Amino acid sequence: MSLLEVRNLEVDVDGKRILKGLNLTLEPGSVHAIMGPNGSGKSTLANVLAGKPGYDIVSGEVIFDGNVVNETEPEALAQAGLFLAFQYPVEIPGVSNMEFLKASLDNLHAARGDAQPNAVEFMKTVRSIAAELDLNPEFLKRGVNEGFSGGEKKRNEILQLLLLQPKLAVLDETDSGLDIDALQVVADGVNRFRSDTNTVLMITHYQRLLNYIVPDAVHVLADGVIVKSGGRELAEELEARGYAWLTN
Repeated sequence: MSLLEVRNLEVDVDGKRILKGLNLTLEPGSVHAIMGPNGSGKSTLANVLAGKPGYDIVSGEVIFDGNVVNETEPEALAQAGLFLAFQYPVEIPGVSNMEFLKASLDNLHAARGDAQPNAVEFMKTVRSIAAELDLNPEFLKRGVNEGFSGGEKKRNEILQLLLLQPKLAVLDETDSGLDIDALQVVADGVNRFRSDTNTVLMITHYQRLLNYIVPDAVHVLADGVIVKSGGRELAEELEARGYAWLTN
């Protein structure tokens, strides 16, 4: 059974049609990349999948793990195993990273009827993941993303991903604004997340990310629909030729 099916999805934002009959299927254990020109609907798709308010599903269905989730609240989607890494992670002053991560994990366990994680083991796990991502342990005491560089914010998103272990990770331009060193660290984290059951949907403008996270499929989104799908070689062709040959 597919983990995610998007069927003929049409979405309005502020009265304007952004997605215009989009179809997409993701199987468990697969990694997909979505590329496309600015304004094509990539971030709209990510936000709709995550249940963000302000996106009006006019028609079509989003089916996640066998359930239609068109009207599902973001917290319920997160509890069901959907994770969104933001293009622009927000700052949450006054809430430390450690508190935020513990509350997130506790909520997931409670929603699934599992025992709460041991506090000592939790701290060991978080510190171990932070070290793998080249994050200073002191950052765990700071407010969520408060005063972080762009690279630290993106690595913090991957820390959350590796700790929470969702079924589907939607990465909305996680590579945006990263230098080559930070990009490699983030890519290594995503590759550690990959498994036979975890699924990744990467939204990116740049082929360079796919040098480090090799996708099973690449999709081109233009004017609200997917106009072409292929393997990694499609991303290389887009790098060489741009999008005009697909959109004109």
